Amino acid sequence: MTFLHIVIALVLIFDFLNGFHDSANSIATVVSTKVLSPLVAVMMAAFFNFIAFTVFPLKVAHTIGKGVVNPDVLTLTVIAAALFAAIRWNLLTWWWGLPSSSSHTLVGGLIGAALAHSGISSIVFAGVIKIVLFIFIAPVLGMVMSFIISTIVVYLFRNFTPSNVDKIFRKLQIISSSTLSLGHGGNDAQKSMGIIWAALIVSGLATKEDPIALWIILSCQTAIALGTLFGGWRIVKTMGQKITKVKPFEGFCAETAGALTLFGATHFGIPVSTTHTITGAIIGVGARKGTSAVKWGVTKNIFWAWILTIPVSASIGCVMYFVFSLVF
Repeated sequence: MTFLHIVIALVLIFDFLNGFHDSANSIATVVSTKVLSPLVAVMMAAFFNFIAFTVFPLKVAHTIGKGVVNPDVLTLTVIAAALFAAIRWNLLTWWWGLPSSSSHTLVGGLIGAALAHSGISSIVFAGVIKIVLFIFIAPVLGMVMSFIISTIVVYLFRNFTPSNVDKIFRKLQIISSSTLSLGHGGNDAQKSMGIIWAALIVSGLATKEDPIALWIILSCQTAIALGTLFGGWRIVKTMGQKITKVKPFEGFCAETAGALTLFGATHFGIPVSTTHTITGAIIGVGARKGTSAVKWGVTKNIFWAWILTIPVSASIGCVMYFVFSLVF
């Protein structure tokens, strides 16, 4: 097995863990409201994760491949170190039950490994700044949109009985959860595609002008779908129960806000965190009932995980670059 094959294997492992880690994003509310059983929810989410490539253009993949680190300084060692850092942080945050961002841990790993390889000039600061800004913009957008949508829903259904509202939104939540899964597969799987594409360019097997091959697309969508199918139940509990108690109509509002944010970001090629987006959206529906409805102690821990993801992953990526340089 060549080093390139090892790198591609690491990408697919990362992609699988991305789906495993982030399965909570699209199913936490639909499971916690008991609209769907956990098994049915993950099967549905996996399906929509997989078919996302038929809906979204591959703009995010190109951003990851060229918009974080200068492609001219990338090597397989840099990519391998970044992937190891991303996998390590994903496993740690899964074990702690914290919904951190797989996207940002990959970006952090790339930054750290590239800095170790060729210094600060290797970083594409315009791309990195945009990604860092969306650490804050994505959850705020999700929160504001879910607050507005839930306020509108409460007004429109003010004369309905609670049981009728529940019945209607138990059905609608299946649609909103599916849509969120579609957005997750569209944004997140493309990050792994971009890494494999960059690895092929580094190895001289592709050029920057070549389209991303179908085998790359299918393998990445399959890996993230399989990861989602196995699910990260520790994070489901945090997302679905510990932030705020969610009713079916609130789950619908949060998922709709999250999906709209992801669709917009994917359209513009911005690799945002599905985790950040839906967490903000869940906080938004909770905040509509009053600040006391949100368990801010839990959200504080989540926020710190968000802040630390890029610098910690960058540190691991930097160390692993030197380790891999000695081995390969």
